[in-house]
Amino acid sequence: MKTLKTTRELADFCKAAAQHPYVTVDTEFLRERTYYSKLCLVQLAVPSEDEDSAVLVDPLADGLSLEPLYELFQNENVVKVFHAARQDLEIFWVEAGIFPKPLFDTQVAAMVCGFGEQVGYETLVRKICKQGLDKTSRFTDWSRRPLSEAQQTYALADVTHLRKIYEHLAAELEKSKRSHWVAEELRVLTDPATYDIRPEEAWRRVKTRTNSAKFLAVVRELARFREEYAQQNNVPRSRVFKDDALVELASTKPRTHADLGGSRLLLREARKGAIADGILAAVQAGVNCPPEDLPKVDNSRDKIKVNPALADLLRVLLKSKTETAGVAAKLIATSSELDQIAAGDRDVAAMSGWRFEVFGEDALKLCRGEIALAAKGQTVQVVPL
Repeated sequence: MKTLKTTRELADFCKAAAQHPYVTVDTEFLRERTYYSKLCLVQLAVPSEDEDSAVLVDPLADGLSLEPLYELFQNENVVKVFHAARQDLEIFWVEAGIFPKPLFDTQVAAMVCGFGEQVGYETLVRKICKQGLDKTSRFTDWSRRPLSEAQQTYALADVTHLRKIYEHLAAELEKSKRSHWVAEELRVLTDPATYDIRPEEAWRRVKTRTNSAKFLAVVRELARFREEYAQQNNVPRSRVFKDDALVELASTKPRTHADLGGSRLLLREARKGAIADGILAAVQAGVNCPPEDLPKVDNSRDKIKVNPALADLLRVLLKSKTETAGVAAKLIATSSELDQIAAGDRDVAAMSGWRFEVFGEDALKLCRGEIALAAKGQTVQVVPL
């Protein structure tokens, strides 16, 4: 097993990789103690049987620059193959402001090829490569050096099996003419907005039991402060204060440091210093929020009038269509989205792109009374009216 620890070694490998049609990529990182992921290892492999066709790259090695890798990422003649790429892409976007292109995600491709929703790498290795994986090193500390032989073996397996998986899925997509389905899904992964965390919008992730605008104004300011503090100090949000403490603070609206001492859920470290000062300032800002700046809560979907019979028919249609297409039903539309369609809402994912091809077009026809559903044996058929 070869580990690259110098920029020259990495540049030589990337130069050789540029002569191949694709390179498989994976990363190991830590995020338990930081806001941003700490990149600890990069695994790369090219389509070859040579011993050096798969390598580990140590980004923690003194003086190593990942610039040669970023240049390879921008080489449009080489497909960059990942599995479940979202967290990997976030790391490279935050670190270097780039996305690998062209990109292929085997989890997305497998989903389109009928392996189910969010299929795991281990499942694909078992089903396509007919091998098992030793996952005992999965949750080890990847920042510690030296890496054990077990860690290195585990890490390399994440890119060596990926070669066969990629070739199998790419062939299936070519045969089924569904490559554009995958391309459509990957556009979300390579959109900077996917990874753009805006502190002023952080409150929307906090679950509360009330939609009172005045209460949510305090929640918004507390969530904004927490996000900004976590980003600036590179610590997890939960190390600042957790959601249950945030909701408690929004309810009790402390005004002084002594008030913070009465909180049941606030961490001890948050009752003093910069965090305590930030909490008190955020609460005050929320309490003093002008009426025109209060948070606007969209309750429109809570008031939709669903036709329950039509919603049931849409569920039957969805099950029939996804079984025929070989994709997971939840990938096309959730139960709540089917209710939205039955209530006349067309602003759902199923009404655009490849989902429209599979389900949305006939769903609209069903809603307009242009088709009916009929049972024939073990199948459901669409009958034009």
